[in-house]
Amino acid sequence: MENDKRFVTGLDLGTENVRAVIASVDKDGQLAVVGYNEGKTSGMRKGIPANLTGPASSIDKMLGEAERMGGYEVRSAYVSINGSQVLTTRTEGMIAVGTVEHEIDPNDLDRVEDVAVTGRIPANRDVLDVVPLEYALDGQGGIKDPLGMSGARLEMRACVISALTPNCENLRKATIAADVKADRLIPSPVAAARAVLTERQKENGVAIIDMGAATTSVAVYEEGDLQYVGVVPAGSNNITNDLAIVLAIDPDMAEEIKTRFVTGDFDSDKSTVIRVGKPERVFDRKEVEEVVKARLDEIFGEIRKKLKAAKYDQRLPEGIILTGGGAKMRDIDLFAKKSLEASVKIGVPHGVGGVSDAVEKPEFAVAVGLAMLAADNISSQSSPVKKSKKSPHLKTPGIFKKIFSKF
Repeated sequence: MENDKRFVTGLDLGTENVRAVIASVDKDGQLAVVGYNEGKTSGMRKGIPANLTGPASSIDKMLGEAERMGGYEVRSAYVSINGSQVLTTRTEGMIAVGTVEHEIDPNDLDRVEDVAVTGRIPANRDVLDVVPLEYALDGQGGIKDPLGMSGARLEMRACVISALTPNCENLRKATIAADVKADRLIPSPVAAARAVLTERQKENGVAIIDMGAATTSVAVYEEGDLQYVGVVPAGSNNITNDLAIVLAIDPDMAEEIKTRFVTGDFDSDKSTVIRVGKPERVFDRKEVEEVVKARLDEIFGEIRKKLKAAKYDQRLPEGIILTGGGAKMRDIDLFAKKSLEASVKIGVPHGVGGVSDAVEKPEFAVAVGLAMLAADNISSQSSPVKKSKKSPHLKTPGIFKKIFSKF
């Protein structure tokens, strides 16, 4: 029945583009895309709002068409967050829960999570999510879900995702100015992973790289859980700007050269020319490729440094999955394979119905993933509750400290 359906929205607010996906969720939790749209963004700088009016206006204009297509007025959404401010921190916590006969309940899980987070994350950062990596009961580790088990001492290792509080607040204000409430803020690669990765890939070990206009972010999964998130403050727009400067042309012509003539395979020794524009201008292909390769070397070099720091360089059996607008560059997977010395594929969203063929593109991976995460939340609320989980963006120790400091 139509009344059994609920609607979710994923809003990918990037530096260069803003994209939205509206999907219906039936009683079985199945998603069907009913509306989508994309448009240019203003007022964003490297994933962070530079002002509030620009992003709000961009969201408002872009959502209008998506709402008309889907026949649904968006009032809330899961929103992407990006930038080098997004960090992951490994934490641990331990609590006494009672006697050895005590059964672990949802309150115990919330308590040990609070202990693992409080005091470990700086007061000026918002906790976006807490990912339990492992539990231990009375010293016995390797437990994924201790609910219902018996024990006297509960321990937890977790991966905490956080971002600077002012940036989170400004992002929420920008969406509210467009009459859209940000239910949750999700790092871009985490959202893309939900739409693109399979459970097997997450279990065996895989990294997803989301190539945006001004930032390139990476998330690593292993044993089914998120292990690491890192962001490089450079993206596909930097390549366009480099071409514009070196070739002394405007950014529109530089973008055309990048999308039409540049490939990620730089092994060719042929010296040819590129003809573009009216009146026609001629450029040496080798000069163009040198500019593009230099910037790609920088971006993927930084990504490799982050994988090394997280101890996952050349340790990913399922390889690398590329998403985002930057993944549309021809043969970019070949370049990434040589640079990172791992298998590389281009990732597109899967697992949704409706007009899904229109959003099965790497640049829509984040928006689709956000909608899927919102649907997951609906499904968990409608099914019998196994685990009491608080809203991740409300778990902000810094706020509690500020409140208690007044007394």
